Amino acid sequence: MSCCAPGTEGALELDGAARALPSREELMLSARDLGEGRRQTDLSVPGVHCGACITAIEGALRGVEGVEKARVNLSTKRVSIVWRAEGTGEAADPVRFAEAIQRATGYDSHLFGEDLEASDRLRADLIRGVAVTGFAAANIMLLSVSVWSGADASTRDLFHWISAMIAAPALVYGGRFFYRSAWSVLKHGRTNMDVPIALAITLSYAVSLWETLHHGEHAWFDATASLLFFLLIGRTLDHIMRDRARSAITGLARLAPRGALVVQPDGSRDYRPVSEVVPGDRIAIAAGDRVPVDGIVLSGESDLDVSIATGESVPVAVRPGVAVQAGTVSLTGSLIVTATATARQSFLAEIIALMEAAEGGRAQYRRIADRAASIYAPAVHLLAILTFLGWGILGGDWKQALLIAIAVLIITCPCALGLAVPVVQVVAAGRLFQHGIMVRDGSAMERLAEIDTVIFDKTGTLTLGRPRLIEARGKPSSRAMAAAIAAHSRHPLSRALHAAHAGPVPLIETVRELPGQGLLAETPEGTYRLGSRAFACPETVAQADSGASEVVLSLNGDELARFLLEDTPRPGAEEAVAALRAEGLATLMLSGDRRTTVAAMAEHLDLDGWKAELSPQGKVEACNDLAAAGHRALMVGDGINDAPALSAAHVSMAPATAADIGRQAADIVFLHDGLDAVPTALAISRRAGRLIRENFGLAIGYNMIAVPFAMAGYATPLLASVAMSTSSLIVIVNALRLNRFRRPVATSGRAGQAPAGPVTREAKLA
Repeated sequence: MSCCAPGTEGALELDGAARALPSREELMLSARDLGEGRRQTDLSVPGVHCGACITAIEGALRGVEGVEKARVNLSTKRVSIVWRAEGTGEAADPVRFAEAIQRATGYDSHLFGEDLEASDRLRADLIRGVAVTGFAAANIMLLSVSVWSGADASTRDLFHWISAMIAAPALVYGGRFFYRSAWSVLKHGRTNMDVPIALAITLSYAVSLWETLHHGEHAWFDATASLLFFLLIGRTLDHIMRDRARSAITGLARLAPRGALVVQPDGSRDYRPVSEVVPGDRIAIAAGDRVPVDGIVLSGESDLDVSIATGESVPVAVRPGVAVQAGTVSLTGSLIVTATATARQSFLAEIIALMEAAEGGRAQYRRIADRAASIYAPAVHLLAILTFLGWGILGGDWKQALLIAIAVLIITCPCALGLAVPVVQVVAAGRLFQHGIMVRDGSAMERLAEIDTVIFDKTGTLTLGRPRLIEARGKPSSRAMAAAIAAHSRHPLSRALHAAHAGPVPLIETVRELPGQGLLAETPEGTYRLGSRAFACPETVAQADSGASEVVLSLNGDELARFLLEDTPRPGAEEAVAALRAEGLATLMLSGDRRTTVAAMAEHLDLDGWKAELSPQGKVEACNDLAAAGHRALMVGDGINDAPALSAAHVSMAPATAADIGRQAADIVFLHDGLDAVPTALAISRRAGRLIRENFGLAIGYNMIAVPFAMAGYATPLLASVAMSTSSLIVIVNALRLNRFRRPVATSGRAGQAPAGPVTREAKLA
């Protein structure tokens, strides 16, 4: 893993050419107004590669006048800058942001969201670099075998020249990642891990070429190619794992309608971009359309899909005077809504802002390898210089001193250190995939191993988000009539009621759906009504709320049948909760559903605590409260309304059935229905964490033994390359031990239960 490697990514965007910095106009237009004279600008800095990069960028930006806060997200290469605008005291000039980053670190930056394909191009370049250097290393090694076997002088020289010609393009093509990075930081008076790497491969090739020109017995082209091959493997694995951490914000923004039909005073309808809708505008929303901005229903009735806001799978009836939120969907009727907010101030924009804030907070995560890398470059430089001077001054043979110094540079190349994390993450990701679990971000496994609390959403997580019939009262003929009427509606409860009836149903030709109320069928027998009790039997006494959804069939106001439906529990939920308790974890539930429904589910699973009727902001606040109390929480959710909480939690999981934004916001996605994915992912992550620590120990132990050996002159560049490669292979073999993992067996009981923190059983009484 390289430290502060701007050339690794940024320089590849335009084939090494410097990219134009954003203009003042672009920066001002893209800045988000936070109120009170404060704005936020988001820049993309593709060169960000490690913890030292983050420190350098944040330090440079905090030195800019008017900047209040600067935070870097390592996974998304995003830099969020909060600054004071003009007229608010010490104002900031946004043009200075990109200039400060470039001046202090050499990194190019541009507005976040531009050139999103750069990461894919880099991955392809790295893979090609691995292929080229691997091909070169294999062929040079074959030629070296003949030389080692005692070839005569002319054959040896010929093979050395062939090796030189094979190694040269590999050095240029594979080494450009390290050369660009090293040159970029050296221009700004800094150093990084790529500087000694660039020196090692250049000097080993140069000395080998010198030996070949002078018919020397030894050349070390194989060391150069092998070194590049293993270094690029480590960098490619690390990039692949980092690249899986994608921002969900872009996908969430796509849910917002591009425009709205604004009703004019004369009754005509004018299509406007959603950004031009202002409070007071009357907006026409047809059945199936998404509400563009927050507003109040002026006329019309409909069932509204509010899962984006609450996670509740059952639609909510709306009528004049009811407030609606941006992003919700009108299912069954047309509405005229009076806008109460602009698009930037609406509910959907609020969710995006919450996710941005949570994403920025995660940027402070540091890997152990990145912290160790911050002292690597100066330490290696010092060792190599001391070795060169010591052997040159004391031995008098400066050529031999140079060879020994090169051996020190090679033998200390951070292959084992660089592979310690990514190779385990890749193997662990493969094991998780075999269990139907996909990891989006390698660091998620590290964070998952640290948790002490598991937070579940209800609808779509502990349940499948699909209503099912649990109780039916009434004559068979009445139940058949209810199924026949329900077949005329796409309401989730109607569809579940129809699907639950196995027998024949009568033919009903004319059924009218009253949005927010139910279905009405006129027959020779009279008027049938299917829907809520208030709609079907308005004169009867409402039943006690059991947490299930009630549907009533009536004929001329008299009740004929009563149905209770509830969400389908997700398979293995009880076993998963029991397995998590056995690992000493607290289990909580945060939901936007009704209190009675949430309470019933919490009681059924015997969870440690719950909260109901929460907004997306409320879920984020609950996660933040847990974090403030010292807990590290895993959030398991599925809905768009869960996305901010998924981003705010220490680590997050979502089922593959989740909304697109929920899947994108989650660090880990499980593909099958069972919740056993949660304890399985936890077990593999903890095992992976132990292997990473073991790999660090192996890498450190290797350096403690190999470096003194090389400094003492007992290692040629080739032996140094072999030793370095061997240390890398040992790390890889150790990581492969994870393939022996077996799925844990869930057990019941509450052994080792951790405290639940701010959300406890008292929530049931709140």
